[in-house]
Amino acid sequence: MPIDIEVSTPESMAALGAHVARQLRAGDIVALDGPLGAGKTTFTRGLGGELGVRGTVSSPTFVLARTHPRTAGGAPLVHVDAYRLGSAAELDDLDIDFAESIVVVEWAAGMLAGLDDSVLRITIERPTGAGRGEPVDNGNDNDSDSDGDTADDEPIEARVVRIEPLGDRWARRPFVAPV
Repeated sequence: MPIDIEVSTPESMAALGAHVARQLRAGDIVALDGPLGAGKTTFTRGLGGELGVRGTVSSPTFVLARTHPRTAGGAPLVHVDAYRLGSAAELDDLDIDFAESIVVVEWAAGMLAGLDDSVLRITIERPTGAGRGEPVDNGNDNDSDSDGDTADDEPIEARVVRIEPLGDRWARRPFVAPV
């Protein structure tokens, strides 16, 4: 059963990522979808922070996938940007160790066919014409608008995040929604 959560700030989006991270283990796949600027990388940054990964989590647009080892050991976070991939076969060609990693795939729609039936599907809906206060998923490591700043005078419009735990893994150990 899908869970809808309203997220009103970038900090809340990162906190939601951290909440999700506490429920993940090696072998888990998070399919993350939403339009440009929805907060996909902000969500993943919060997830990586909670996992205790080394380095900064930024959009892997041009490298396609980035592995972030954890400082205290454990399953690494593999952050994939599938925007430039044409098929699930191209994702498979990246030779990601899905079984031993926690994998977050941005732009996942249609990319996970045949990989695994157990997926935590997360869709971020952003209102059309949303304010620029949220950093944009534009492929730059600084994840901000073109001049490096955010517009403090423009409102940050709330996003609706839909979380759908799918498959046997999530049936055995159900996802716990934030309170």
